[in-house]
Amino acid sequence: MNPDPHVACLHELAAISAEVILPCFAQPDLGVELKADASPVTLADRGAEKVMRDLIERRFPSHGIIGEEYGNVREDAEYVWVLDPIDGTRSFITAVPLFVTLIGLLHRGKPVLGAIHQPVLRQLMIGDGKTTTLNGRPVRVRPTTELSKATLLTTDPGFPARYQDGTGFASLAEQSELYRTFGDGYGYLLVASGWADIMVDPIMNAWDLLPLIPCIEGAGGRITNWQGNSVLEAASNGTLSAVASGPGLHDTVIRMLNP
Repeated sequence: MNPDPHVACLHELAAISAEVILPCFAQPDLGVELKADASPVTLADRGAEKVMRDLIERRFPSHGIIGEEYGNVREDAEYVWVLDPIDGTRSFITAVPLFVTLIGLLHRGKPVLGAIHQPVLRQLMIGDGKTTTLNGRPVRVRPTTELSKATLLTTDPGFPARYQDGTGFASLAEQSELYRTFGDGYGYLLVASGWADIMVDPIMNAWDLLPLIPCIEGAGGRITNWQGNSVLEAASNGTLSAVASGPGLHDTVIRMLNP
């Protein structure tokens, strides 16, 4: 596969989605609706996904699309784009710049490109599973091997006990040097760029997860499900979760999460 047209498209998708999202950020009159699963959605979510889908349909009409807001088309195609226009909508609607746009590309079901874009901070991370860059500069996970020196992140502190083993997560948080909820896709950007050590999510959707894999692995990190198994195998079973960290910590983290 020649990745150049797809990488160029990643940049375009990030740019055009930001044009929709940024005018809506920190606007007190932004309308917020609740979807069937009680998660919030805004015109920015829907508008950003629409412009991205329209570009993909024009540029690569044979490619499939998996998106949070408008569903899936041609999901069995050789190439499939994965779109989460605003990952972290709760941050977005409260004027917290820790939301991101996630864009991924699958080739025969395998994630081969991923982007994490934070438009307010003008941060664009792109990974291909071998290398990861942040605004064009190569980045790597930190070489931390001791929990007592590690920074742990998660999206929602109540989710581990609700969806996985809360006791194991509580022990992990207690033994880490620093525990914060700089979560959603931005937490994975922090891990991949060496500003944090561990990011965990006990429950996810495909559009939350698949674009992250090339970014974490391209930065030298590991990303598995909560039990330490392949994310892709878990995705095929419909049970999605994620644990991302540097290789020196990952096995320890998995053992603690599953006492």
